Amino acid sequence: MEAVLTHLRGAIERGEYAIGDKLPSEAELCRTLEVSRPVLREALRALQTMGLTVAKTGKGTFVVAGSVEDPTFGDYSASDLLEVRRHVEIPVAGYAALRRTPENLDRLTHLLDRMERETDTTAWVAMDTVFHLAVAEAAQNPVFRRVIEEIRDALARQSAFLNELGGRREQSDREHRAIVEALTEGIQQDAIEAMSHHLDRVETTLTDIVRPARADTPTEGGTDA
Repeated sequence: MEAVLTHLRGAIERGEYAIGDKLPSEAELCRTLEVSRPVLREALRALQTMGLTVAKTGKGTFVVAGSVEDPTFGDYSASDLLEVRRHVEIPVAGYAALRRTPENLDRLTHLLDRMERETDTTAWVAMDTVFHLAVAEAAQNPVFRRVIEEIRDALARQSAFLNELGGRREQSDREHRAIVEALTEGIQQDAIEAMSHHLDRVETTLTDIVRPARADTPTEGGTDA
């Protein structure tokens, strides 16, 4: 899927498919790229998430941008989602370190153990969102949980995107483990730092996925920040 995505993304960025152009049909792309339809559809979904294309029912897939700027996960852009996550999940982790119950810790530990053993990406992504909900629950404030529930679909889409294109899963497991350890110790600052590090890595991976769209464009006086 990554190879197909790289090929199609490159074609769009090089202008082989201009803004407004319709991509070849799925059948034609499958023949040309010698891939199965499920693999192609994953790549097409990733293109749409990146904001390069839009799928129109009964009409096909059309190019709407020539480069990746800000991926969209459900109803929210990646930048908006990350901004809110930083303002909510980092302090939530601190509160959870102070207020968590033994039941909260048992749930988080059990969930993390399952995530580290899980081999199915779809199942892992589902548990990833549950993990963040469980941290919010440990803060003992129902409003925090409600906020995470609101962005739950976007979190799942983002998690799947990062795993498919950024190989985030094992790294994320380690970051989650650090968060649980901080909550277990009940040290607020450690929990804040662990969640902050986790979101820093999410942002870095997103940036690394987006940056190739501009990486081969020479710039004077430095590179993009």
